[in-house]
Order: sequence, then structure tokens, then C-alpha cells
Amino acid sequence: MSTPHAEQPWLSRSEDELLASLDQVVAQHRHTPGALIPVLQIAQGLFGYLPEKALKRISLGLDTSYSEVAGVVSFYSFFSTSPRGKHVIRACLGTACYVRGGTRILEGIKKKLGISEGETTPDRLFSLEIARCFGACGLAPVIMIDQDVHHRVNPNKLDDIFNQYRDRDAVVAKNR
Repeated sequence: MSTPHAEQPWLSRSEDELLASLDQVVAQHRHTPGALIPVLQIAQGLFGYLPEKALKRISLGLDTSYSEVAGVVSFYSFFSTSPRGKHVIRACLGTACYVRGGTRILEGIKKKLGISEGETTPDRLFSLEIARCFGACGLAPVIMIDQDVHHRVNPNKLDDIFNQYRDRDAVVAKNR
């Protein structure tokens, strides 16, 4: 499992600190042609998503129209304008996973977490996305949480899988 705080600065830094970091990034890329997508990627890494304040700062800082910035964000599926969870769950619905019960797994995730695709749990612990293939077809059905692949998943395993992340996060929080 990945280490969340190193990869998710929004968990430990204030919004003002994050905006200050973004301002530095924008200043470094101000005169770089084609910098919009890399700056958006960095901003999403800082905030965990792309809040309106960040988009406006990027627009101003890169001297790019807000409509162009918003258009790029809405075009690419890897950008998100709503807060994402600490852990992103990707449920595979590729052919092998679909045939082997991927939709049952997806429905189980939705029921257990109380969210649908593209949503985040109220505690901002988990977000749910749909994927088409992880290249683990022989191990279907598969879900991926962060960079961890969980194979031969069945709805009865979901609580145990989710609790691995909850328990690990509790240990990290306790050791701070």
C-alpha cells in the first residue's frame, strides 16, 4: 500500500499553504509553452482535486482564459473538480471482470460505502471510479485501490479489503 501523506499533501497542509505552493509552480511554468496540463496535474496532486480557486489562479498565472483551463479539465477524465478520497477505488468492468461478476462487485462497493461512481464518501476516505482493464484478466474480477490490485474479489471480501485501508490509516494517525 502507498504512503498517503507523502503523496497527498492536502491531508497535512492548509489551503493557504497549498495555494502558495501552487503559485510557485505557476510562476515556474509561466513562460513554458504547453504548461497547462502539467500544471493542472501538479495542482491536482496538491489538492487531491482541482478546486475553483486553483483553476482561477492557474488561468491568471499562465495568462490563459478561464474557459480554456476549464475546457481542458472537463475534457480529460483524469482531472477531477470534486474532492476525491484518500483512497481511490477503481472497479474493473472490462470483459473478463464483467463476465466474472464485476457488476456484482461494483454494486457491493456502492452498497457498502453508500456512494456511486464518481463520488466520494463523506469522510473523504474512499472515491469510486470505473475502469475497463488492469491487465489482470486471469485474476478477475479485480479492483484496484490506489496502486494495489485486489484479485478474485467477491462481495463478501469487500469489508475485509476496505478495513485494511481503514486500519492502516488508523495506525498512521496514531503514530503522528
